[in-house]
Amino acid sequence: MKSFCLAFLTLCLLLLVKKTDAQDLDPRAYARIPVNVTVVVAGFGYSHGGIITDATLPLEDLEATIGSPSLGVVHSFSLAKRTAQVSVALPYAWGDASATISGETQSTSRSGFSDMRLRFSWLLLGAPASSPAEIMKAPRKTILGASFSITAPTGQFFPEKLINIGTSRWAFKPEIAISQPLGKRWLIDFYYGIWLFTKNDTFYPGTSIRTQDPLGSFQGHISYNIQPLMWVALDMTFYTGGRSSVDGVEMDDRQSNSRIGATLVLPIGKRNSIKFAYSTGAIIRSGADFTSVSAGWQTTFLGKPPSGQ
Repeated sequence: MKSFCLAFLTLCLLLLVKKTDAQDLDPRAYARIPVNVTVVVAGFGYSHGGIITDATLPLEDLEATIGSPSLGVVHSFSLAKRTAQVSVALPYAWGDASATISGETQSTSRSGFSDMRLRFSWLLLGAPASSPAEIMKAPRKTILGASFSITAPTGQFFPEKLINIGTSRWAFKPEIAISQPLGKRWLIDFYYGIWLFTKNDTFYPGTSIRTQDPLGSFQGHISYNIQPLMWVALDMTFYTGGRSSVDGVEMDDRQSNSRIGATLVLPIGKRNSIKFAYSTGAIIRSGADFTSVSAGWQTTFLGKPPSGQ
């Protein structure tokens, strides 16, 4: 039974830590999982296209190729007898970018740490704090969850540069979600969140103040269990708003974009899994027209069962 429980964790803990913004495509982010479990995640992403386009900058025809390894830790615990999680990730990025600036094509390279990402989630309904054995015996239920994500300005940022890895500002996203099982193999997820941003008072060329309106984001996913420990998902996200201002002057950069993608999870033994993901722009109004692929390896460590188990 213990070995089967460990294998079960591979199915549940599919928490590849990645870029946390409106462009996320993260199926099963609110799946019911055992408590007192720690997951270590190592991932790598590759993106190409208009990855860092900012309509407030005098850039045209931006093309960038970015590689981004990341390392993260996720821990689940009991909060008011409900399942909760906390995660932290510190990504790194390197890449090349070219763009037309004032009619002249220029290129540059960057490498350094990206902004740190933190997330807290709490499953409010349908997911009492449980051990792996209890979850295996329990029927699949509708889950209502909520989360709060933070992006901290720890990434590399040069105020005098047009293109940067970090953002030099804080960002916060409250989110609500519903996860609905359909039969024994299908699962549908819907999330709605809104990003809130602090100002960047060292914006290019280092003396400007940039602010940004809230950015709403919606995700929808439908996933299918191919085998008990293997699943695939089709993913979609839509985000709107986020118009920015520089020194009080509004920019024509309100976003109304969508992305589509797919995710595949494969178990590797009883404690490990690999997650592959692909996404691309579907409808792009402003910036963010790029394609990404990523892969992540995660290892699960089972702690003590909840008190009283």
